[in-house]
Amino acid sequence: VPKLSLACLRITKTAKARIVKAGGEVITFDQLALRAPTGANTVLLRGKKNTREAVKHFGMGPGKHAKPYVRSKGRKFEKARGRRASRGFKA
Repeated sequence: VPKLSLACLRITKTAKARIVKAGGEVITFDQLALRAPTGANTVLLRGKKNTREAVKHFGMGPGKHAKPYVRSKGRKFEKARGRRASRGFKA
């Protein structure tokens, strides 16, 4: 981890420890506002929008492999015909 100053809403203990160990610092957004009121020399980052659990269920159609909404994850629940080649056919 390079030496850097990080402003974030929340951070894990291990991530903070790695940044501090490398000579960096973790600050809050109000501290950042005092330090750089105009936002000069700052880089804004945000996480991926498509890593949500709900996105895995999107896009069902021919040839697509979206995650089904199942009430249980047992042997009988959406794991038989159409899912496995050994049970008749596989879509």
